[in-house]
Amino acid sequence: MTTQALRLAIDIGGTFTDTVLVSGEETILASTKTLTTHHNPADGAMQGAARVMQQTGHHLSEVTGFIHGTTLATNALIEKRGAVVATVTTEGFRDILEIAYERRYSQYDINLEKPDLLVPRERALTVRERVSVDGKVLIPLEDAAVDALLKDIDASGAEAVAICLMHAYANPEHERRLRDTLADRRPDLTVSISSDVSPEAREFDRLCTTVANAYIQPLMATYLARFVEQFEARGVTCPILMMTAGGGMCTMRTAARFPIRLVESGPAGGAILAARVAARAGLDQVLSFDVGGTTAKLCLIDNARPQTSRQFEIARAARFIKGSGMPVRIPVIEMIEIGAGGGSIAGVDRLGRLTVGPKSAGSEPGPVAFMRGGTRPTVTDSDITLGYIVPDTFAEGHIQLDPEGSKQALSRVIGSKLDLDAVGAADGVSRIVDESMASAGRMHAVESGKDLGPRTMIAFGGNGPLHASRVARSAGVSRIVIPPDPGVGSAVGFLFAPVSFEIVRSRYSLLGSMELNGINTLFEAMISEAREVVLQGAGDVPTQTLRTAFMRYHGQGHEIETSLPDRPLTAEDIVPLTAAFEQEYRKQFSRPVPGMQIEILNWAVRVATCDSVVPAVPETPRLKTISVPETRPITCDVDGVSKQAAFVARSDLKPGDHLHGPALITEPQTTTLVSADFSAHVDALGNLVLVQDQKGGA
Repeated sequence: MTTQALRLAIDIGGTFTDTVLVSGEETILASTKTLTTHHNPADGAMQGAARVMQQTGHHLSEVTGFIHGTTLATNALIEKRGAVVATVTTEGFRDILEIAYERRYSQYDINLEKPDLLVPRERALTVRERVSVDGKVLIPLEDAAVDALLKDIDASGAEAVAICLMHAYANPEHERRLRDTLADRRPDLTVSISSDVSPEAREFDRLCTTVANAYIQPLMATYLARFVEQFEARGVTCPILMMTAGGGMCTMRTAARFPIRLVESGPAGGAILAARVAARAGLDQVLSFDVGGTTAKLCLIDNARPQTSRQFEIARAARFIKGSGMPVRIPVIEMIEIGAGGGSIAGVDRLGRLTVGPKSAGSEPGPVAFMRGGTRPTVTDSDITLGYIVPDTFAEGHIQLDPEGSKQALSRVIGSKLDLDAVGAADGVSRIVDESMASAGRMHAVESGKDLGPRTMIAFGGNGPLHASRVARSAGVSRIVIPPDPGVGSAVGFLFAPVSFEIVRSRYSLLGSMELNGINTLFEAMISEAREVVLQGAGDVPTQTLRTAFMRYHGQGHEIETSLPDRPLTAEDIVPLTAAFEQEYRKQFSRPVPGMQIEILNWAVRVATCDSVVPAVPETPRLKTISVPETRPITCDVDGVSKQAAFVARSDLKPGDHLHGPALITEPQTTTLVSADFSAHVDALGNLVLVQDQKGGA
């Protein structure tokens, strides 16, 4: 008798750590949420792993696949908990970070707060050397220059060094020599070089990415080593893979070398889950809606593929303004993330306005209702007061709630200042946080040139199903899908991600006269390097390769990603590639520019394990409206009136079951609120489908 492979996924968030145990391809045996242990996040992960093993009668030694994602890298950058970093740039280019893009992100703001780029000018060091744009050495790197640099690094007190020399993407020889010298003569230093981390043109972006990598590298290397050590001591024998921001997986070795690729790894897992749900349900246009205890993440997904990007910003000084954060160039699933979750703290500012977030109570001390020392009301406290969270079913009974404490905190902090009772204060908090999430979704769609109206929202996370119908109404979305086990959705998504690695190289070419042999040789080297990383994590399994070029009209400042055939390029490809670029250009700017030369700045390769075959979409069973005898009192989110909501366990619902709102559908890690203007049914795949088809008034 053959046994199904056991796979474990652990997602460490700002408030909760989610753990899922799966048998075979997708049979979820057990899942749980534990409070994140910030002093050592591996402790909370171990608690979750032990719990699912105990529930199923298995042991960690039986696990054959282990995927991990964490917010530690993101939080270290936002909270400024990284190493002391010094930069090394080419002589004459000391002030790359200070000059940045040579513009203000908010032109007329006299109180402008500049982004914190982690390295003050006194730790910005230079070395005499120079390489041309085509990789030719113009000024050699002399031993005397290296010796002088070592003295400067010693005097700076740096713990990590980010090396970014001019045009090192074209010729990395000098960067590698400096790296090897530091490894030999200063072995205690952590060193990141731009030709490894982000070998692309544009010095400011390349330097910022290298700085961010160096800044978190010592912390992440220590954390990853401790995580592996703790789990191996408890019997884990399989390799532990890490989720990346681009939606793939990599080995611990790669993660320790490029920890910047772990930023936003948890939210990426959620987007992978939403894309899979969309593919299996036959949904072409989707808005992924992932709300945890600390943040809300929204992502646009078309044709079962999340929107991706090559750049995003960390720790923006102004929440929604581009250019106010630290730019990082890595493969990433593009989404908008705001400080709005169950732990978001509510209060009244000095102008008498009700505010919610972005600060979060997290897991320590957590919401007031958790009785762990929290004194300021949160979104979760509001949801409890409004009746949306029922204490008896919260967090599988592992966390006891104090509803009276929530009411008292809301009355004391908000009600007393705005002349509201606890329910009125809770209703205000709920409406503000829901509108914040909806406006973030609308903004993200507008920036992408897309419309939310025809999209289906896929909601998950500990608080996503609870807020989905309220946010959807405000965002203009009328249909919501909530997959099975939504409370641990990102961790479930980890299990469906491919093992993958992406490499980008800068090499300037004109499309009409590119040197084909050189480009094909470049692709061969990149594919070989990426495939080696993938095989380390996946073994000798079939892989698929995606080749792309970043193209633009001559003289333009930014490129458009254009797909290439997965084979060596020939002269016959120039005409179809021109047409492909113009088609992509037309999508973004309505029409191409005739007679302009097309140039290519960057070439990219992504090697990944092959996608599993998506089964045909099953027919929705005939709907049957059911009667739910049990009810709970709630404050209706449509009109603010107290009503009785149907109260039912999701496990009691079968495909085809249909009920009208208001209703609370509970499951171990979350609750779905079916608002009074929505109805809900279960489809053939076990998804909850909410449709706005009622008036919802009293």
